[in-house]
Amino acid sequence: MKICAVIVAGGRSSRMGREKALELIRKRTIIERIMSRLAGQAKAIMLNVNGDAERFAHLGVPVIQDVCTDIGTPLAGVHAALVHAHGKGFDAVLTTPSDAPFLPGDLVQRLAAASRHASIAASAGQQHYLTGLWSPSLLPDIERAMDEPRKPRLQDWCRICSAKVVEWSTEPYDPFFNVNTPEELAEARRIAAEFNL
Repeated sequence: MKICAVIVAGGRSSRMGREKALELIRKRTIIERIMSRLAGQAKAIMLNVNGDAERFAHLGVPVIQDVCTDIGTPLAGVHAALVHAHGKGFDAVLTTPSDAPFLPGDLVQRLAAASRHASIAASAGQQHYLTGLWSPSLLPDIERAMDEPRKPRLQDWCRICSAKVVEWSTEPYDPFFNVNTPEELAEARRIAAEFNL
């Protein structure tokens, strides 16, 4: 299966006060850690970025801009990823946030086994709506949803497309731990040091 991975870095990092994806954990930025985690799971890795993409230029990966800029939710990133995957002939597109440094090595494998149509990750009973595997055939459906007067949230989209939910263990740590605040960054650094990640 030819899979494209798109890291969605469209947030404003308002709780961190600076670009969280570029924060360091054991001498590697969060986004570099995500790219490393996805490298063996996808044929291509790219970024979905709002605003100035130059801040990620040093990573040397292609950037996909939002097609719909009036939504203001990560759904725009999923849509941009599906547009790209559809146009480039990918069988599926994996989306992830840009603030989850410990993504599992079996992410694509387990999501694809659950459904090649739509599947999302979960841990500790919490669904991670942006961490999903999507079929490019969903493009007309997501565009119809985005044309509605009341724009759907990402969780609404997951319900609309009947995304399967795949649960991961949180032992010895939550693989979907995400970093939004300085306190969470400190915890991510502790986890990385404790488990030599």
